[in-house]
Amino acid sequence: MMDIARLAGVSAATVSRALNGSPLINAETRQRIVELANSLNYSINASAKRLRQGYNKTIGVVIPYQRKTRQHISDPFFLGMLGTLADALTDRGHDMLLSRVDTERLEDLAEIYSTGRASAVAVIGQWDQHDPLNALAVRGVPFVVWGAHLPNQLYCTVGTDNARGGRIATEHLLALGRRRLAFMGDIHMPEAAQRYEGHCDALRDAGLEPDPALLIPTSFKGDDAQLAMRKFLARRKRIDGLFAASDLIALNAMGVLMAQGQRVPQDVSVVGYDDIEAASYGHLPLTTVRQPLDLAGREMVDCLLQAAQGQRPASRVLETTLQARASTAPLDPAP
Repeated sequence: MMDIARLAGVSAATVSRALNGSPLINAETRQRIVELANSLNYSINASAKRLRQGYNKTIGVVIPYQRKTRQHISDPFFLGMLGTLADALTDRGHDMLLSRVDTERLEDLAEIYSTGRASAVAVIGQWDQHDPLNALAVRGVPFVVWGAHLPNQLYCTVGTDNARGGRIATEHLLALGRRRLAFMGDIHMPEAAQRYEGHCDALRDAGLEPDPALLIPTSFKGDDAQLAMRKFLARRKRIDGLFAASDLIALNAMGVLMAQGQRVPQDVSVVGYDDIEAASYGHLPLTTVRQPLDLAGREMVDCLLQAAQGQRPASRVLETTLQARASTAPLDPAP
């Protein structure tokens, strides 16, 4: 800036005002300063500017890394969340700083805030770290979690009504005449646990007792879901319906079913959860419970900006809807 001021024959303050579009600088002087700045490849250091002005318009976004599952950031749900958050932050004039933090060291995300890199932090998923997240809230770290609302929760969450989502998925299968319904997912994770709870409630309301033998444990990773389904089919358990805790699980399980001679949806109808983009195209579009990710991004950013200003935003629960597609159909009547 001092070099530009010397070459233009003005003060550094005038250079600063001109590059920031101040109306106090006449058009001719501003044009000369801008041309000099461009010739020297000069740009304003936005981070330094924000520190001088006493505010930070960067929001941290953390996708926790779990060593056990090693779920990759390229997971379609993560990409969908990142896209909607980026759009919502851009609409509000903020930047996004993307990080990964080990789930066993979630306290590290506090450094993103304490070092001034971000004014608040969005955490995509609770995993099984409810207590460490509560501890961060007690420390006063401004963050918002995409996930389930849990008992004794001290932090803000934005997420869908997982229990209702599980219920409407299962009710859809039951309405099609399906009675031997399996559930795939890791019920030790809060969101999957609530989806399974809704699944079981719908079964009981229909006069059916949930069968533990039809619970198929799997992480959210696609290859884990394939392995889990192959192991389940090797036990020769008969099912006519499957509700998966995510679309990625459902799509991979559906591939294994068809590879082993099961017809989808005639023999086994399949329902997922999320409504990722891949669910709606392909040779067999997936019936799924839709999470409104476009709305989710806006709601999360609204809560994050409140948290960045020292407020304590209330948790928000978004509605889910069933998107019926070709992976489910009425059960053929017995001959």
